[in-house]
Amino acid sequence: MDKAYEGDDTRQLILDLGMIPVVPPKINRLTPWAYDKEMYKKRNEVERLFRRLKGFRRIFSRFGKLDAVFKFFINFSLIADSLISVNRP
Repeated sequence: MDKAYEGDDTRQLILDLGMIPVVPPKINRLTPWAYDKEMYKKRNEVERLFRRLKGFRRIFSRFGKLDAVFKFFINFSLIADSLISVNRP
């Protein structure tokens, strides 16, 4: 979730689901709220991970229709990504 979806309804939905929203308020907000800035910075790391996972065609096109097969390829892709990232400069 980013600033584009920081409306009151969306925030309330996130709270109702038992999650903690970590989205900064828009600048023009009359009543801004506090948020965890360090946690918000980690959002970028998660988005980059999803971008790298999309490089594995089998995952983004969901060739494996069984959940177990899909989970296997997610795990395989995460292992492959970690091995590749060790060799990155």
